[in-house]
Formats: sequence, structure tokens, C-alpha cells
Amino acid sequence: MLLRRVIRWFVIVVVAVHGLLHLLGAVKGFGWAVVPALSTPIGPWLGLAWLVVAMLMLAVAVLLARRRCPWWLALAAAVASQALIVSAWQDASAGTAVNVLLLVVAAHAWARTGPRSLRAGYAHHVEAALAQTRQSGFVTEDHLATLPAPVARLLRHAGAVNRPAVIGFRATIHGRIRGGPAKPWMPFTGEQVNVYGPEPCRVFFMDATMFGLPVDVLHVFDRQGATMRVRLASVVPIVSAAGAEMDRAETVTVLNDLCLLAPAALVGAPIVWAPPESETSTATAEFTVGRQVVSATLTIDAEGRVTDFVSDDRLRASPDGRSFVPQRWSTPVRSEGEWSGHRVCREGEARWHAPEPEGSFTYLDFVVDDWTPIEGAPWSTAEDVPSASERGSGTLG
Repeated sequence: MLLRRVIRWFVIVVVAVHGLLHLLGAVKGFGWAVVPALSTPIGPWLGLAWLVVAMLMLAVAVLLARRRCPWWLALAAAVASQALIVSAWQDASAGTAVNVLLLVVAAHAWARTGPRSLRAGYAHHVEAALAQTRQSGFVTEDHLATLPAPVARLLRHAGAVNRPAVIGFRATIHGRIRGGPAKPWMPFTGEQVNVYGPEPCRVFFMDATMFGLPVDVLHVFDRQGATMRVRLASVVPIVSAAGAEMDRAETVTVLNDLCLLAPAALVGAPIVWAPPESETSTATAEFTVGRQVVSATLTIDAEGRVTDFVSDDRLRASPDGRSFVPQRWSTPVRSEGEWSGHRVCREGEARWHAPEPEGSFTYLDFVVDDWTPIEGAPWSTAEDVPSASERGSGTLG
């Protein structure tokens, strides 16, 4: 993260200084002062061009500092600047190096945010997921009657009862992730949209840092299956994972998100709950999406807070994302937050319970920075809640 910051501010300072140097052409062109460094004749109109490009360069520097510079503006600034440098080549040729740097910045910005970027893919899949939203109903105590006592307690504590039904959420997240107990931590920020219903969708975009370089990660789970794509510096593909094992792994993740980040959507979800035992602090869910059936055990305290989620059905991916092995997976919850009257997980971690020599270890720490419910449901009374045979009818294989 430090290296990324150093590189970013180096570029900002160089572009800003480059812009200020363009003011020398304006000074000479308007006759404001003698500029010995420029021997090339510059008239008022050309001086105006140097002034405009100077302002353009400074605007690029400011927008880079605010992380809001579009790729086309950086490209335009570099091309315009180089045209002026060519007109005064003997005096200003050294500025070509800065313009080459700015072209690299523009190319990276295009790869990072352009139509072929993973960010653009994220936006496309989010739009498709949100197309599932429907007119809102209300969750009542009647809807909780068939749920295990710990789950009903969870929904009451989460603020789901007597409120518009929730079928998903938007969230922004930050944290850190690593590939194993001996691997270095990689900081990340993320954006996520989940929509539950007949065809659950999960779209997650992560901006991480690996060895000082930016890494884009896009997870998509929809009716077509689950995929994970990773690009180094937004350009170089390093992981492209898909297939039945990926589908199964991500189905567990979707269930985990449902329980920790959208508990109000448990009503009507494609879940069969195991018959309750004497222990009243746990509940075991069997979650079905298409041909994928996974299970997990929730631990819910006396207040209705989820404290842990454990599943033996999640598969751990190899570093290249091409193979998967079954491994126990858990997500202890550290704290909860409240947004729009809903209580959901705010801080937590994800753990692999691997055989020795790795053993159990935390590979993901996360904090939810913002959370917004997506409201809507196809039912308004307990009788309208889908039965177990009507749920989980998606085509995911």
C-alpha cells in the first residue's frame, strides 16, 4: 500500500511541476517577462495555448490527487502538451518523458475503468442483479413461526420484523487478505451487491495491493455459475476460475452473506432448517440453489446475534484458482453495526481449518463501512412465503 501511495504521489508531483513549467510559454507569449530558457519565438496565440495546457495539466494533477481523473483527460493533456513541446523542441524536449509517463497513466486508467475493465464488469452484473427487485412486502411474526427459535431470535434482533422485507444489500468493505498463514497480508477495499430470491446473485469487486502493485478482483455468482477473475495492475490476468467446484464454494459464501449481512432475507430463502435439538444457540441450514446443496451451522447468542458460521462444504482454491479442496471454513463475527434500523455484521474474519502444518488460521479480516438494504419481496403474508419445494429453482449447476 505504501509503494502504491509513493508511486501515485510521485506521478502527481511530476505532472503538477510539468504543468507549472508550461506557464513559462505563456509568460513569454504574452510578454510578461523575459524567459531565457525558451529561445523559440512564441506569440500571444501560442502563449494562450501554453496557458490552456498548463491549466489542463494542473487539473489532471488535482484530479489524480482526488482519484477522479478520467483516462481521456490524461490522454488529452499528454497529446496537447506534446504538440507544444514539438513546436519548441530545442528548449522543451525533456518534457516528452513526462508526457510518456502521463500516457502510461492514461492507459492504466483505461484498463482500470474502461469498458473492458473488471470495474465495468462489476457495474454490468450489478445492474442485472438489481433488475430482480420487486415491490416491498412486510415481515411479520407470522413469518417467523416455522423458523427454529435461534433463527427467529436472530431476525427479531436484526430488526427484520414489521419492516419492509429485505431481498439483498449493497455494502462497501475494507480489510486485509492473505493466501496462507505464512503469506503477507494484502490490504483491500471492496464493493458488493447481493440479491436473494429465486435466482440469488452476488457481485463483489475488490481493489487489493500485492507487493505494492494494484490487483483487481471480481467475483460473480448468478444463474450462469460462479466466476473469479483477478488482474494485476488492471491489465495482466493472473486468475480465471470457474466450474462446479467454484459454484459450490461460492454457494457457501452466498449463504454466509445471507446469514451475516442480510438476515432479514432468511424468510422465504431456499433453506431447510434441521430439526432443533436441546441446544438452543445453534441452527443448521441446508441451502439449495439449483443443483447445489450446501449446509452450515450458525451460532446465535441469547440476544440474537450471530457469533459464528461454520461449514464443511466450502472448497479452498489453489493459488491459481484452477483446483479446489474441501476444507472447513468459518466466519467468527467480532461486532455488529446498525444501518437503516437493520443490525448486521460489521467486523469479522474468515478462517480456514486446514490440516497441519498450516492448521487453523485467519486469512481474511474485514470491516463493513457502509450497508444499504435492498427491499422487496414477492409475498406479503405468511401463506405467500415459498415452500421448500418451490425454492432453490435456479439453474446454477
